[in-house]
Amino acid sequence: MSTQAAAPALGTASREPIQRRRRVTELVLLLLALALAVGANFLVDPERFAEDSGHVLRTAIVLGGGSLLVHVILWIRAPYADPYILPIVVTLNGLGLAMIHRIDLLMDSDAAGSQLLWTGVGVAAAAAVLLLLRDHRALRKVTYISLVASALLLILPLLPGLGTEINGARIWISIGGRTFQPGEIAKITLAIFFAGYLSTNRDVILLAGPKIGPLHLPRFRDLAPLFAAWLVAIGVLVLQRDLGTAILFFGLFVAMLYLATGRLSWIILGLIFVAAGGFVASQTFGHVAARLDSWIHAFDPEIYDAPVGGSRQIVQGLFGLASGGLFGQGWGQGRPDLVSYANSDMIITAFGEELGLIGVSAILILFFLLASRGYRASLGTPDTFGKLLAAGMASIMVIQLFVVVGGVTRVIPLTGLTTPFMSAGGSSMLSNWIIVALLLAISHSARRPIVYGPASDEEIAEFEAHEQEEAERAKAEEAARLERAERRRARREERSDDDPEEEAPAGSAARRASGLPGTQSRGGSGRARELAPEASSEETEVVPLARGSRSAAADADDEPTEIRTPDPAADLRPRRSGGSAQHQSPQDTRGGRP
Repeated sequence: MSTQAAAPALGTASREPIQRRRRVTELVLLLLALALAVGANFLVDPERFAEDSGHVLRTAIVLGGGSLLVHVILWIRAPYADPYILPIVVTLNGLGLAMIHRIDLLMDSDAAGSQLLWTGVGVAAAAAVLLLLRDHRALRKVTYISLVASALLLILPLLPGLGTEINGARIWISIGGRTFQPGEIAKITLAIFFAGYLSTNRDVILLAGPKIGPLHLPRFRDLAPLFAAWLVAIGVLVLQRDLGTAILFFGLFVAMLYLATGRLSWIILGLIFVAAGGFVASQTFGHVAARLDSWIHAFDPEIYDAPVGGSRQIVQGLFGLASGGLFGQGWGQGRPDLVSYANSDMIITAFGEELGLIGVSAILILFFLLASRGYRASLGTPDTFGKLLAAGMASIMVIQLFVVVGGVTRVIPLTGLTTPFMSAGGSSMLSNWIIVALLLAISHSARRPIVYGPASDEEIAEFEAHEQEEAERAKAEEAARLERAERRRARREERSDDDPEEEAPAGSAARRASGLPGTQSRGGSGRARELAPEASSEETEVVPLARGSRSAAADADDEPTEIRTPDPAADLRPRRSGGSAQHQSPQDTRGGRP
């Protein structure tokens, strides 16, 4: 009977759910995304394809070959990675290339060729990250190196001879005739730093610190590195006159604090800081004031026709969205060239004009699906660092998309950020593909099954290395804790050495406060002074020494005193008085010797 009962249990245990790799699903979706991207480039001008088919073929080779290469790498190195992230990104990237090519035909430019080049560079960088990064937890070792790298990247545009100013913002560096925006890479390094620091100090930030009303604030020393990173980023960006990247970095800072602590108070404080900072910046910096004027008074003729900081770009973008209506003018049938910077800052308005509200909604849904897969990877990965890093990367895309779409629709002031994967901009394309590679690596860690059975030598070595690293980190934290305790003890000793007079009369002060007799006795005052410093830190009881049959109350003023530390068990056993019972009242029974 016992054998028959055990058989179903064994059968049930052997039928545990198996996590599928879903690489075939990814391949099918990837081919569909490539067909949509290449088809969009072809439909821009079908009649021109017979004469000049170079751009369409180059798009198919670079985007198709690169994405298939990443798919093969995932099949080998990260077989359990999310199967939907790569197809979504390829779709967005392909549509962006098609719209930039569409605008190039109207304006006789070649921004699509440069964008295609940077697409190839970004795909190659993503493939390199997937090949070299075996475990995303290795990035935790470079937490503070990432902070230093972020500061250096943000300072580079300010260096003479290297930084260059375009449209009033000094956020680019020029190398070999090409410009690059280091701040796009800095957002990745800052996310790595925030994830590493918050995963290590999350408990301290949650538990320590003052509480002001419903808000539980952490100690400043626990948040000092985070505030240093924020001040460096915001300070440099104020000098660079770039409002959009400053909002992005501050939003990342607040979002990761909220993700680490789960407290809504950080969001409230962040909104208060944004409002206060915006007011101060509008009163201090002219370019911020011009942005606010073009947002609030966009249809004012004076502001619309202003040569610098005018609202013509915003208003023309709104007219383009309005002319698109629900279904749009048709692919290749609009006039997006009437809006300045239609291929970069205002590319959403170009899609709205030609694809309508339905087309823009489909694009936004793709972005929301991409962000949701990032948050899904964050929930599934077992380590705190991976959770925060994946959520931070997804939050970067959400914040950037909100700032862009909110700016072109006048929900917030226009900032000049680019739409991820779609707007013309090489540094943005490179950084976003690196973010995709990190999300794929983390999603592999989140989705891969737990393997039961004997571990291989490589897995044992990796586990031992991880355990040794954790032990060293715990040892360092314990040493730091002991050092802080030693410093506190040393400060207390210094304070006691500086004021020794307060410690000596502690015993007599205790006696005077208690109101007991015998504090000025004959012959015993010297002994009391000797014992007082030792008993000052404890609760003391002063009793007169009884003699013969005399009452303790009667002889209290003539007898020497004894300072006695109370016995913890004194309340549990009866006391015997030292004098005659008939001469002692209940209030005087404690005057005798036990």
